[in-house]
Amino acid sequence: MRKKACIIFTKVPIPGYTKTRLMPYLTRKQCARLHQCFLTDICRQCKKINADCRIYYTPKSGQEVMVSLLGEGLAYYQQKGDSLGEKMKNAMEETLAAGYDACILIGSDIPELRAEDFRQAYRLLRTKDVVFGPSRDGGYYLLGMKNLYQEVFLEECYAGGRVLENIKKKLLEKGISYGDIRMCRDIDEKRDIAAYRKRMRRSRFLRNSKTGRYLTQISKISIIVPVYNEETTIMSIQEQLLPWKDECEVIFVDGGSTDGTTKKIKEASFRLLHSRKGRGIQMNEGAKNSEGDILFFLHSDSELPDGFVREIKEVMSHYKAGCFGIAFHSENFFMWTCRLISNHRAKGRKIMFGDQGIFIDRTLFFQMGMFPEIPIMEDYQFSLLLKKRKIKIGMTKKRIYTSDRRFPEGTIPKLKVMWRMNRLRKRYRSGEDIMAIAADYKDIRR
Repeated sequence: MRKKACIIFTKVPIPGYTKTRLMPYLTRKQCARLHQCFLTDICRQCKKINADCRIYYTPKSGQEVMVSLLGEGLAYYQQKGDSLGEKMKNAMEETLAAGYDACILIGSDIPELRAEDFRQAYRLLRTKDVVFGPSRDGGYYLLGMKNLYQEVFLEECYAGGRVLENIKKKLLEKGISYGDIRMCRDIDEKRDIAAYRKRMRRSRFLRNSKTGRYLTQISKISIIVPVYNEETTIMSIQEQLLPWKDECEVIFVDGGSTDGTTKKIKEASFRLLHSRKGRGIQMNEGAKNSEGDILFFLHSDSELPDGFVREIKEVMSHYKAGCFGIAFHSENFFMWTCRLISNHRAKGRKIMFGDQGIFIDRTLFFQMGMFPEIPIMEDYQFSLLLKKRKIKIGMTKKRIYTSDRRFPEGTIPKLKVMWRMNRLRKRYRSGEDIMAIAADYKDIRR
């Protein structure tokens, strides 16, 4: 049996030294923690193959950190050389000289690598002189050799964005054969994380990895609350959001309130924006001025469940959009029926309403063109557009309680409101003028 080695080439994951291109999107500590997750996931896969794992790290003072992270059962070596190419050449030469018949060298920027990727590289080395794992940025994340080929490490090949293409030309000139395993994408920048999260939604393997769980944990949520003359409800929603002020971005968008709404928002030191009146207009203004990976649109008369942030992140690790199930504090039978119908509509028919707390992937929201800026039905129309594009939506396990202030006292009056709302939606689907529909929708906020 051939003696095989797997070199993991890495910086030591310490704050301020590693994954710096992800700052300021992530903090120094988050960058280091994310890199630790990369290394843990890669080493876990490396241990599944019949090969000796050798860690080549920089800087020199980092061995203690590496051992504490990955354990004492691995071999640790300092990187030697000035340029990256020279450092890799020295590591490969040293490993092959130690008596290994086949050696692969991998970076630490692609945590989605699997043991099968390594096995495929070793299989290719039986018939090829050199094996590459191409990366989407024009370089490579994996290099395999049975003998040292200097042409791979020439400094001139590493200039510009066509590193792998340059190297392959040199190999062809020398008659050196090569093969490729699958292409992967490095995680170096914010957009790479967004792409990884997208792949996570399709892969249980990625979601359950250390990297996947950590990226779910640190997803940034922007909570956007449109308000208009909400003096009676604003204190309640502010008290609910205050504990999350540091973890989430909270934005109130006022549509021209004439009561004490904006004064109370300012007194609580929440971020306040102003726009024209209209939920769609106000929510779009908040979204355009936000920074979160996930946009959460929340009505001011809502009552959030405990752990609502965790609920949102869990759903968003599987879906691009979602909402809460709805509930009312009223014990009236028809309000219970309204709750049942609303939740079935969201779960079965994939139609979300704003009082359910809509949350969505930032990129998708802007790709959709944001909420339609119409006087009513902006949430309904947005859901219809999502459904038309076949975007699957998820629902949280916990419920959001919403106010029943639109429903008057008494069973018959409640039924009339439900019937009228259903008729308004039907008129909208039929293409009736939106201004006429809006005129028949009583605005309870004065």
